[in-house]
Amino acid sequence: MKTPSVVSIASRTRGFSRYLSDLPLAAENLLAQKIRTALTGLGMVFGVGAVIGMLAIGAGARQESLRFIEELGVRNLLVQSRSATDFQELQVRRRSSPGLTERDVRILQANIDALELISPSKSLRPARMLPKPPHDPPDLIGVRPSYAAIHNLETVEGSFFDAQQDEASAPVCVLGEKTKVELLGYGPAVGKYIKVNDTWVQVIGVLARQLNSSSASSAAQGQDRNNAIYIPLSTYQYRFWDNSFLKDDLDGIDLRLKPGADSIETAKVATAILNSTHHNIPDFSVIVPADLLEQQQRTQTIFTYVMVAIAAISLLVGGIGIMNIVLATVLERTREIGVRRATGARRNDIVRQFLTESVLISVCGGVLGIAFGYFLSWLIARTAEWKTIVTPSSIVIAFGVSMAVGVVFGIYPAMKASRVDPIEALRYE
Repeated sequence: MKTPSVVSIASRTRGFSRYLSDLPLAAENLLAQKIRTALTGLGMVFGVGAVIGMLAIGAGARQESLRFIEELGVRNLLVQSRSATDFQELQVRRRSSPGLTERDVRILQANIDALELISPSKSLRPARMLPKPPHDPPDLIGVRPSYAAIHNLETVEGSFFDAQQDEASAPVCVLGEKTKVELLGYGPAVGKYIKVNDTWVQVIGVLARQLNSSSASSAAQGQDRNNAIYIPLSTYQYRFWDNSFLKDDLDGIDLRLKPGADSIETAKVATAILNSTHHNIPDFSVIVPADLLEQQQRTQTIFTYVMVAIAAISLLVGGIGIMNIVLATVLERTREIGVRRATGARRNDIVRQFLTESVLISVCGGVLGIAFGYFLSWLIARTAEWKTIVTPSSIVIAFGVSMAVGVVFGIYPAMKASRVDPIEALRYE
């Protein structure tokens, strides 16, 4: 019972050893035409490098999207006000809807059972600041203390303001990372004062760097979360005045749901409640980060597939180049084939010889292509400031495809070489 398997293993071992024994001869034949071999391998180098580079771009974009959605919170709901574009539109809206107000906060709080935390928000762009920022002035954003927990905000200096400071309308603030550097430099900021419009506020905390995205609620309002000053909402309402009459009382309401809650279904409930209080006036939007996460993943997957398909064309072109060169080599070495056949070489030996050469070209091109892929990923990250991640799977895929291309496109020339008539080959000049 064991004899067939032993024989089978022995035959496979002999077949593998034949391919290994053909490697020196294949390398010698390829090195005899160095320039032609190098130009043929370039197609594989660029093809493998392009595939790795495209997959690295896709992996980097996917990770950035996931990190950003995690910062928004997969259990969060973000209700955003839609400002009127002109006074006439505002008048039409106000006949039926008061816009986003504190009343909406209380109604949502009372009617959403899955609600864990809630924070209304209001923002403005200061007209004057001391110290004066060198670039765009930061946004002043009034929020409740729960805002930090909802958005997983971490402080690198000091702490976020608490409920007592909010109730007392305390003149305190927490700075975004960019705001802190531009206003107060790189030294400690806690305890220092800044002047926003006509009000002095004391810095009690500095946030860690935040991610930004065009799909985010903050970016949708033109806000940079790193270039912001956070103050208690009651302080904002008591000490500051927004002269933009087109905006609602609140810019947004951020909610965090309890663990296990269905955010998409809860978003439908919140939308229905607000439609009722706003009399179906579309002056707000409800953003579901969990839904955004699913959409981003689908988009990134399609994006990656398209880029890899485009990059794979380079591998196809490289394979065609290998086939073309090996066919030319067969024609040049017709007499050599005849001599080998006349001295006892079988058709399988001829197939193996030329197939080994084509696979060797693709393997060498694949190895160099991996190095080129790393360089391409680094270059894209450096010049375009786009995060790239070279994953082991992308290397395995690109290198595996390059080997497959060498085999597939080398079979036809190898088979053609094996079918050469030995008599005619020996007469060939």
